[in-house]
Amino acid sequence: MDDEGPVRQALGRLLRLAGYEVLGFASGQAFLDSLRVRLPDCVLLDIHMPGLSGLQVRDGLKAAHADLPIVFITASDDAELADQALCGGAKALLRKPFSRQVLLDAVDAALLAGPGLH
Repeated sequence: MDDEGPVRQALGRLLRLAGYEVLGFASGQAFLDSLRVRLPDCVLLDIHMPGLSGLQVRDGLKAAHADLPIVFITASDDAELADQALCGGAKALLRKPFSRQVLLDAVDAALLAGPGLH
């Protein structure tokens, strides 16, 4: 999930080429609303988004008891924000720009580790 369309499309394309099924969302609220229909196996989540931030979406997942592995992405180098993301149960935090392989490795590791929003 990323609020920037080109970024969301590029990430989706990379993951689809690697064999993943991808659902993209432009907002945190749209993603949380979709959980009534389908739970994903993993969530790729931008920290900074208009409306609900990535951290607020994570908190929404916790409130809904949706224990999903999360990989956060961010362009920020804020160490405190990174700590909040990782200490809150995220499997990884990727700083933009990152390579295709770094993305795939993080998603693979998150899926192998399984749920983790404790």
